[in-house]
Amino acid sequence: MKKVIVLILSLAMMFACGALLTSCGGSGGEGESGQAMQVGLVCLHDENSGYDLNFINGFKEACEEEGIEYQIKTNIPEGQECYDAAAELVDSGCGIVFSDSYGHQPYMIQAATDFPDVQFVSCTGDRAKTEGLDNFHNAFATIYEGRYLAGVAAGMKLNEMIDEGKITKDQAKMGYVGALTYAEVISGYTSFYLGAKSICPDVTMEVTFTGSWLNETAEKEAANKLIDNGCVLISQHADSMGAPTACEKAGVPDVSYNGSTIDACPNTYIISSRINWTPYYKYAIEGMMNEGSFDTDWTGTRETESVLLTEINDKVAAKGTQEKIDEVAAKLDSGEIKVFDTSTFTVSTIDEKTFTNLGAKTDADGHLTSYMADVEYDEKFTGDTEAVKDGYFHESEFRSAPYFNVQIDGIKLLDTKFEAID
Repeated sequence: MKKVIVLILSLAMMFACGALLTSCGGSGGEGESGQAMQVGLVCLHDENSGYDLNFINGFKEACEEEGIEYQIKTNIPEGQECYDAAAELVDSGCGIVFSDSYGHQPYMIQAATDFPDVQFVSCTGDRAKTEGLDNFHNAFATIYEGRYLAGVAAGMKLNEMIDEGKITKDQAKMGYVGALTYAEVISGYTSFYLGAKSICPDVTMEVTFTGSWLNETAEKEAANKLIDNGCVLISQHADSMGAPTACEKAGVPDVSYNGSTIDACPNTYIISSRINWTPYYKYAIEGMMNEGSFDTDWTGTRETESVLLTEINDKVAAKGTQEKIDEVAAKLDSGEIKVFDTSTFTVSTIDEKTFTNLGAKTDADGHLTSYMADVEYDEKFTGDTEAVKDGYFHESEFRSAPYFNVQIDGIKLLDTKFEAID
């Protein structure tokens, strides 16, 4: 009885602190043991974050399709609270526990060590291949391809603005609101820029960082700063509606992330890219039910339907945008186009620390010819794997989590010193 009272009090405190626990019934899929399996998800924020909402929606969809009971804990910080939440999900019967934030990873590893009979997945993480734990996993997707295609839409809009005389070629400057200087963000804004550049060769871009994944005020201020600097189109890798709403108020075209913002921003929203997490959740759940295991490190692709674009807002997008995206997407899928084709960008401003640590080399024209990516995790992010082969940077092929962290020409970072942070 005492344990029951303690559990009830713990749940009450959890709700009071904003950590939401939900569950879903269903037929209850069975694992190899024949017992009904439950799965859990630990989220950094809640449904008010576009990033977390995307994970939550994918998780619910997968569990409902598989007939699996699930539990979700929201507003779990990147600290010991993550371990505690994971342990509570284990105690409540979850056979797999997922988390959605990179900063959760150390605590998920701790939980995997303490609960060897339960599987743990740190989505967006990078340490599963080096931890040597049979029950710890990472997963990500080639979202840089989605970002590139969204960049194509941005390039089409810039060309339209130039053709209509709204801007000149030298005013084709985009702005990008980034959260942190992680490789995931760098890979994302670079692929977006390269997609736009493939359509509008004169484009440049400014990037500013908020220092947080979710801070609506900071994201709105960052977008306004970029607009004041003359950026005529804005995109983002941050989790709130701050940047899109700033664009709507200013009348500046916007490319969002993790879902359409057309309802709130009908006059400026163009398109959005997102990772569809449903295929991975289903893969992991089915792996446990059928084989009792699944891959340590998994990369979703356009082929697995893990990389998606939302519908285009024809009211704002340039004419012919969908047709151009379809054309470029087909070439991406066939391999004719590589997002990080080294012939399409140069690197003339060399960060000595980065290039020494990662063994980067360029030719006489500034094209990248060698780059030792930090694929195998260590605390110093030492380069260990040659990522430049066959004329392109092989992003997310040696590890699911992004490791492209090169500062290329045409992109200017504001109010921050560039560092190779993964």
